[in-house]
Amino acid sequence: MAKKRPAPDHPEPAAQAAEYTVLARRYRPQQFADLVGQEDVAQALVNALKGNRVAHAYLFTGTRGVGKTSAARILAKALNCIKGPTPTPCDECSSCRAIAAGEDVDVQEIDGASNRNLEDIRELRQNVQYKPIQSRYKIYIIDEVHQLTKDSFNALLKTLEEPPPHVKFIFATTDYQKVPLTILSRCQRFDFAGISTRQIRERLRQVVAEEGAEADDEALEIIARRAANSMRDAQSLLDQCLAFGSGKLTAQAVHRILGTADEDLVAGLAAAVLGQDVKGAVERFNSAMENGVQLGELLDQMMSYWRDLLLMKTAGRDFDGFLFSQRFHDALQQQAQSISQDVILLALDLLAATASRLRSTAHGRVLVEVLLVRLSRLDHLSSVADLAQRVASSSAASLSQGQGTRTARAASPLPSAQRATQAPSSETKPNAIPWATDSLPQIWEEVLASVGGIQAAQLKMAVPTATFAPNCLVLRFPGRYNKEAESLQEPGRLEKITAALAKCTGQNVAVRFEVVAEQGIPILEPERRLSRAQEQRQNALQEPLVKQAMTLFDAQLVNADEGFGVPARPASAEDEE
Repeated sequence: MAKKRPAPDHPEPAAQAAEYTVLARRYRPQQFADLVGQEDVAQALVNALKGNRVAHAYLFTGTRGVGKTSAARILAKALNCIKGPTPTPCDECSSCRAIAAGEDVDVQEIDGASNRNLEDIRELRQNVQYKPIQSRYKIYIIDEVHQLTKDSFNALLKTLEEPPPHVKFIFATTDYQKVPLTILSRCQRFDFAGISTRQIRERLRQVVAEEGAEADDEALEIIARRAANSMRDAQSLLDQCLAFGSGKLTAQAVHRILGTADEDLVAGLAAAVLGQDVKGAVERFNSAMENGVQLGELLDQMMSYWRDLLLMKTAGRDFDGFLFSQRFHDALQQQAQSISQDVILLALDLLAATASRLRSTAHGRVLVEVLLVRLSRLDHLSSVADLAQRVASSSAASLSQGQGTRTARAASPLPSAQRATQAPSSETKPNAIPWATDSLPQIWEEVLASVGGIQAAQLKMAVPTATFAPNCLVLRFPGRYNKEAESLQEPGRLEKITAALAKCTGQNVAVRFEVVAEQGIPILEPERRLSRAQEQRQNALQEPLVKQAMTLFDAQLVNADEGFGVPARPASAEDEE
């Protein structure tokens, strides 16, 4: 008698439950009307089918998960449906069912990444000559077509330009710039737009209802935002979240699965750093880490919050594009009113720099803690522009207390142009011209009007430059106006100029004439120019505000010149040669 075989530990394959199909496949669009967010593309293809104007080659471009290959399958069904060509395939005939299942022998879906070589395209060229086995058209859908090699594209050109009447090509790509222009010119191109968060959320709500599950609106909102305009990514995330538990899907559950932080925590972090509460910010950060929040996700959420803060500051509350929930808009509005736009921009720069450095370090937590400290100190130094202004003001103040400016050597000075000509009165005031840095252009216009005539026309050729020498004004003439400069120093003419200056300023002002090479800018030898740059750099590094900026922004000094506010070196005898 035969021995009875023991029962297997696992059931036979036939006894197993039916294989699970993921949501992204089960809820794939089957009609043009099902393409979410691609109404323009769908309408164009429907009209082409109705008007019998279907091209022999199409190129569908767009980011991942927006419906490119789904639209290609729908177009293939519309062309090969037993009732077609029709804009509404029946989804019941053998051709429609086979295409939907990816089993139609006359509709070939080719992955451009794995079938990119010249041999693959040569085989395709040979096969296009044969008529379809059972359908109206032989259709080739090539996904990620931009990954084909240059030789493969070249081999495809002739077939693509004049294909047999029974062949249609549908290409899909996420990077159309890599497709040669010779291919682009032979295709009708359709750009698939990214799907909005609102459209993704509504579609997810429909899927949840059809699955017989429940989900909070906030949970669906989080998934839709995380999907980044990709419907397929959103459906995959929803599938993952629904598998987490059998109850109602909540925002807290979604945060735990995705490794993201609760919006209240992110808003609290921003409020803490804006209030310069470093301790509170670090405590909230540590709490997020203990709850399993990923550093990269937290930085992304912080950037989203500060982005909303910037838009609240610039676009106002009526803007329809905030990433954070409406319940945070009151706090965003109050914070936007309390800080400057420059502070927000600096915060976003710091967040972006930290996110970039996070990818190449094993000490990400330290980086984020340092970031929180820096964000808390932004109010002390609101912008680089403000820093420059403060340094310039500090330097100007030190100059006004007795430091002189450097007078560069003229390129080709006239003997008479090198001496300072004193006004008729012998009384001079000990201080520098008080109006020199503020009102000189306006006063100079008054002087020209007072002098008048040919002399005024000659004076317009000069660039008046105030100096910090006692009551002295330098008139710098370009080299081509040598004669005019010499003419204005003749007796009688010079007295008229100094008298006009005394009338307009209420002071006795000396006038010095200089003739320079170009536009009043003296020429320095390369060696002296280099040493001057080194000295300016050293002076800048000693500025307290520059040190503070370099520490705060982890920056390096790139350039320092007198225009930035670095104190100038007093004039030396060498400069006056």
